[in-house]
Amino acid sequence: MTAIPAPRTERDARRYEPAEGLRAHSAALLRHAERLRAGAVALDWKGPQAEAFRWRIEALADRCATAAAGLARSAEQLDAAVRSR
Repeated sequence: MTAIPAPRTERDARRYEPAEGLRAHSAALLRHAERLRAGAVALDWKGPQAEAFRWRIEALADRCATAAAGLARSAEQLDAAVRSR
């Protein structure tokens, strides 16, 4: 027997609007990038391997920040499309 979920309320519908979801994912990616950068700085490890590791972590943080910016732009475009209707 499967449970049928209750209908969404207006408040739930607003919470799950596509643009808001994109903004939430964008914010999460920015937080991940900040944590990655902070972790790389706090790393107590010296030598060429440590620098290579820090570089990889920084590159990953950059990718997170780039993806976050793309999601934020997509949210803006969705909002503009809704406003122009």
